[in-house]
Amino acid sequence: MVPDAHLLIVDDDERIRGLLQKFLIRNGFLVSVARDAVQARKILGGLEFDLIVMDVMMPGEDGVTLTRDLRKRMQTPILLLTARGEAANRIEGLEAGADDYLVKPFEPKELLLRINAILRRVPQAKAAEPVRQVIHLGAVRYDVDRGEMWRGEVPVRLTATEAALMRIFAAQPGVALSRERLVAEQGEDAAQERAVDVQITRLRRKIEDDPKVPRYLQTVRGEGYMLQPD
Repeated sequence: MVPDAHLLIVDDDERIRGLLQKFLIRNGFLVSVARDAVQARKILGGLEFDLIVMDVMMPGEDGVTLTRDLRKRMQTPILLLTARGEAANRIEGLEAGADDYLVKPFEPKELLLRINAILRRVPQAKAAEPVRQVIHLGAVRYDVDRGEMWRGEVPVRLTATEAALMRIFAAQPGVALSRERLVAEQGEDAAQERAVDVQITRLRRKIEDDPKVPRYLQTVRGEGYMLQPD
């Protein structure tokens, strides 16, 4: 396994997304998720990934079409998942630029073996030219790998809670995250939900030019908070 490899799971089935995310995290990967092609594009616009695991059958733009388009500008390995196992479907996916094709239903262990096989084929290129994952928020930049924030050349000190929130937001830029989820991903109990509002206010003071009119750490009515990079 490539140490700290970052995977993006793209699947419209919330249950499958959750199961795959938990399984792959348990096996040592960093994992972000997207529910469709639109959300995947937003996330890919702000982060670099070592591999994309993508469902073919999705509402709107399907996985094969998205794969074909992504191949025009990036070489990130792509593993397609589909319920259709006919040879013609597999060939279509591979011709679109996918690196491998796995038919549902599958054993999680097989998915793990396929992912590791793909990653073993590309580590030299990744090591020769490492890509730092940096999110730009106006005058502020956030180094995802190091968990560091800078305003120009000046480091911005983050508390442990603020650093944890930034890691969570940075894994899914452009995605609204509920208070409940932000608390759960920090390993806190539900009683801490209201405390999230206070932490968000403090974080905005460090990110925003005008914290009262947030541009980058936005409130999404009825859903929660969202990090919206440049």
